[in-house]
Amino acid sequence: MYVMQTYARLPVRFVRGEGVYLFDEKGNRYLDLVGGIAVNVLGYSDQDLIKAICEQAQKLMHISNLFENPWQEEVGRLLVERFWTKGRVFFCNSGTEANEGAIKLVRKYFRERQENRYRIITFYNSFHGRTYGSMSATAQEKIHKGFEPLLDGFDYAVYNDFDSVLRLLRKDTAGIMLEVIQGEGGVRPAHYEFLQKIQELCRKEGLLLVIDEVQTGVGRTGSFFAYEQFDLKPDIVTLAKGLGGGFPIGAILAREEVAQAFSVGSHGSTFGGNPLACACAKVVINKVSNLLDHVKDTGSYFKGGLENLKAGKVRGMGLMLGLDIERDCSSIVKRALELGLVINCTAGSVLRFVPPLIIQKEHVDSALSVLSKIL
Repeated sequence: MYVMQTYARLPVRFVRGEGVYLFDEKGNRYLDLVGGIAVNVLGYSDQDLIKAICEQAQKLMHISNLFENPWQEEVGRLLVERFWTKGRVFFCNSGTEANEGAIKLVRKYFRERQENRYRIITFYNSFHGRTYGSMSATAQEKIHKGFEPLLDGFDYAVYNDFDSVLRLLRKDTAGIMLEVIQGEGGVRPAHYEFLQKIQELCRKEGLLLVIDEVQTGVGRTGSFFAYEQFDLKPDIVTLAKGLGGGFPIGAILAREEVAQAFSVGSHGSTFGGNPLACACAKVVINKVSNLLDHVKDTGSYFKGGLENLKAGKVRGMGLMLGLDIERDCSSIVKRALELGLVINCTAGSVLRFVPPLIIQKEHVDSALSVLSKIL
């Protein structure tokens, strides 16, 4: 009644969570395979995360970024240690903000070098956010509709089609921005060879390679960054979703030379990287780093189970999986909810599974049993 109607909400009110389960106001239990859309990587009521929140809240929740922030330095160190080279971090609050900042950083980098390069190649069926820059980078007509004119400077290529990228190359092209697995686009992984050609092109032409890891990052695919499994060395990486384990925090990670383009006053965020958010991120980074083998193993088990259902094409890596049933899947989501299973439909026909990374094989078996009954 009092909230803008921007979401098609399902008729369930969750009031608490525990482990990989959610509970509604009537006490009914649901196995969660959505995880707040790849956010709740440690599940619900993780005691280490709760302890960190309570302890930090009693000390200091927020300070202005006008002052030194040791919590940011600590989390920044943990992220850079996992990056492929020396770099620096900018903290924000969401994936959209991270991608918006990355777009600004690409443009600023070339302006600092006195080069008139500002255009960025992105890909059809991508999703980078809903603010004007990130929405313009998102090559989906349904996201654009009603908000035209969009921000100039984006050229759309066909995912996994390198020739389509070459056709868009211009003298003022500055970078290429992509997800190594398109999440909202239907859980579609990039081909290894395609990404290698993209990287070679960026090096040859002096373009910046921007990897959107908002959904794929923080252990989701079985490595801390998904780009690691494709042997990439990106100039800029964006993170959010799982980074705070449920508390809002996003980040832009850039190699040292590129990061220097953000000078004092060139970008900012009031809440970005405040002490409470960083306390959460520190716990998540450390715990997820110890879950990577588990994610690979459980993800492989889950993928095999989905394939055995023989209900459609299975795609994805780790615990970012999709089952394309090639027909509208919204009714399946509703039926699963009635049977105590929380799943998600994306790209119209794809059932997407991005559960908490702590999910166990017995939970997977329960989910597969429900899906088998429905499908």
